[in-house]
Amino acid sequence: MKIAFYAPLKSPDHPVPSGDRQMARLLIEALRLGGHDIGIASQLRSFSREASDEVLSSLRAQADLEFHRLRRLWHAKGPPDAWFCYHPYYKAPDLIGPRISAEFSIPYITAESSYSYRRNVGARKPAQDEVAAGARQAAVNICFTHRDREGLEEAIPGVRYAMLAPFIDVAPFRKSRQSEVDICRLLAVAMMRPGDKMESYRMLAKALALVIDLPWRLSIVGDGPARADVHEAFSGLPAERLDWLGEQEPGAIAGILARGDLYVWPGCGEAYGLSYLEAEATGLPVVAQRTAGVPEVVMDGETGLLTEAGDIDQFAAAIRRLISDRSLRAKFGTNARRFVVEQRSLEAAATRLGEIFKGFVEKAP
Repeated sequence: MKIAFYAPLKSPDHPVPSGDRQMARLLIEALRLGGHDIGIASQLRSFSREASDEVLSSLRAQADLEFHRLRRLWHAKGPPDAWFCYHPYYKAPDLIGPRISAEFSIPYITAESSYSYRRNVGARKPAQDEVAAGARQAAVNICFTHRDREGLEEAIPGVRYAMLAPFIDVAPFRKSRQSEVDICRLLAVAMMRPGDKMESYRMLAKALALVIDLPWRLSIVGDGPARADVHEAFSGLPAERLDWLGEQEPGAIAGILARGDLYVWPGCGEAYGLSYLEAEATGLPVVAQRTAGVPEVVMDGETGLLTEAGDIDQFAAAIRRLISDRSLRAKFGTNARRFVVEQRSLEAAATRLGEIFKGFVEKAP
């Protein structure tokens, strides 16, 4: 199929790296692996940090210009076979796809569409109404987590959905790991920004203070506007225990992970966290919280340990257990690599997308 791909939160071509940009690119790769012809439909970013009628009005006007541009283009060169929207939600609704899909009678598809009743008030409600209307129209809403599926089902009875587990390209993460005996090398990879990321950094620093008696060293990959706050959060720990690696090119992450022993990241508010899958693909066990979408990518007691949300003592105890038990780390690491390679690879995702398209999109009226 010829597919028009659109990511209203962040285009796959956006210069700033993030999990959203990475997932958009992975979806394009998986679709191409399945034989589809993918084109980026629009670079319009409908993301709005602050809600207001004026902001939404401005975005609608920009979306209207894009609609007419695409309308002229498709009348001249022919429309695609489907519109594929990645991650529409109340801060970044798809203001183009539903309208132009209806205009040209092509299937509308969403992936990681998210609906929350908590956001169905005030200035956010009109944007969330757009998300709900798109989900109703969609030939299929592809859900990465059960939480997203449940949110859509609750808001839109009878909504058409299919599950696709979060996935990565495992090829870069097949490097042999290097191990040390005397010290456990901990790793965390995350942007430094306010909100959930900052809360995770604070929780990690507090937990590590509780295991300061053990032999470990932490490498942190990441940078961003909250850099100073992150450094302050870790200021109570010995400087020689910390390696600040800053922002790294995506191609360098696999080599850094291969030098680690244990991936430690609380994951406050994580949609799911592709970094967990990357660590697991490298053979690293994980310590994280049992919160949001994290259980979709970390198998508790099999590929790592999940602790209750907000419980710093429990999080520290899980880190202590895995630092102290080398054989358990090795067992979880072996399980983790097998889990990702066999179930969460690009190839597995391409196969699953093919099944979804056959079941929903090819039958769409």
